Amino acid sequence: MNSFPLTSKIYVAGHRGLVGSAIVRMLRRSGYSNIVTRARDELNLLDSVAVTKFLSDSQPDCIIDAAAKVGGIHANNTLRGQFIYENLTIQNNLIHGAWQANINKLLFLGSSCIYPRECPQPIREEYLLSGPLEHTNQPYAIAKIAGIEMCQSYNAQYQCNFTTAMPTNLYGPGDSFDLSSSHVLPALIAKAHKAKIENASTLKVWGSGNPLREFLFVDDLATACLHLLTLKNAPGIINIGSGYEISIRDLAKLICTIVGFSGTLEFDANKPDGTPRKLLDCSKMNALGWRAATDLPQGIKTTYEWYLEHK
Repeated sequence: MNSFPLTSKIYVAGHRGLVGSAIVRMLRRSGYSNIVTRARDELNLLDSVAVTKFLSDSQPDCIIDAAAKVGGIHANNTLRGQFIYENLTIQNNLIHGAWQANINKLLFLGSSCIYPRECPQPIREEYLLSGPLEHTNQPYAIAKIAGIEMCQSYNAQYQCNFTTAMPTNLYGPGDSFDLSSSHVLPALIAKAHKAKIENASTLKVWGSGNPLREFLFVDDLATACLHLLTLKNAPGIINIGSGYEISIRDLAKLICTIVGFSGTLEFDANKPDGTPRKLLDCSKMNALGWRAATDLPQGIKTTYEWYLEHK
């Protein structure tokens, strides 16, 4: 029997963000209609009293925590205090609030940033806490690691059913294209489009272009989340990725081809590269019957089309 019936009342925290909006779209397409959302002006997730009251009053069957303070290397490295405080506070309020309100099912979304900077590849779940973190996003990573431990500790002490999923680098419709805070893929889309319409001869890219990265289309993550929720006994922590990696240099070339910018790429090696390589081992998730369905060129094309329509 499906442990997550279509009549389930689901609260999606962070429903306006890249991940949350994809999860809401996917739930609706799948036939779930009792979806609870709250905008920031309706519910401040940094306010523990407000969160506790909301969860107690609304009594959802499940919470999907897609709410987080996120950004690229520059934002992570310059807003370090804000990143650790806001992420710790939001997840603490939701996880503890779920337990207080007797909401037994929760899915906490972390990040592949939790793993050590110099990590054996592909990265297995058990490599967590096996070495130093990447400095540029360490505050964010530590907050997410704390969320994992909190879920596992509540499972152990209070017999909760809290699952933690660690997605790789995400992109897709609803992403942030603000160059001061965005991740590498949407930033490159915005830069390439701007260079194209301005007939620029060169496009400057942060870093050497050598780091290898794995990217997952956000709608594929959404289907993975639902897949986990339908399992009777989901794993405590599980990686979610595409299984495909690409260098930043080749990613920039691919994006320029899709956008239609034919100029020269210029790499600024004075800017930080971040982690040299980050590919997740998703064998556990694959063994549960899920695989990513969207290849990178198609995902970028869909994302660029959304960008043109909305930006």
